[in-house]
Amino acid sequence: MTYYGASELARSFQTVRANTIQIAEEIPEDSYGFRPAEGSRSIAELLAHIALMPRAAEKIHFTDHLHTLVGFDFFGLMGALHADMMKPRSKAEILDLLRTEGEKFATLLDGVTEEFLAEQIEYPAGMNPPFKSRFEMLISPKEHEMHHRAQLMVIQRLLGVTPHLTRHMEERIAQMRAAAAAQAR
Repeated sequence: MTYYGASELARSFQTVRANTIQIAEEIPEDSYGFRPAEGSRSIAELLAHIALMPRAAEKIHFTDHLHTLVGFDFFGLMGALHADMMKPRSKAEILDLLRTEGEKFATLLDGVTEEFLAEQIEYPAGMNPPFKSRFEMLISPKEHEMHHRAQLMVIQRLLGVTPHLTRHMEERIAQMRAAAAAQAR
């Protein structure tokens, strides 16, 4: 038995997705077109990207159950995902996409075996390492989302919004200080 398996993968992905959804809910819809810099994604595009990128892992690991990425058409897959990401969507549609795609991916993760997670996937020549476990590859969508969620938190600051995770931390610190002061009396 491992300490981090399918249920932990699913649960941690759900936690990350729930935090992304809260950020998406807190950003006003009239700011969804905001781009922090020329050439960057708008908030709406970034959220759609976050929502849809687990489909790449879904195709590789669940739909096609690949054991090698040699010859895999990354450009075709990414082109199709990019076209879907660029579809105009309302805030409500983006939130629905985040929820449904997130739950679909978490359900897939929760149903795998340790043997499935241990399978080795061959990478194309020149990639280092030449093999990765399915586990390592399936944790990547969460890491990818956390990378972009950090960008969203900076964007929230640019919009004058304190991110919810910061607010919660500040509340806990205030409670701990109040408890320590009460105890000192």
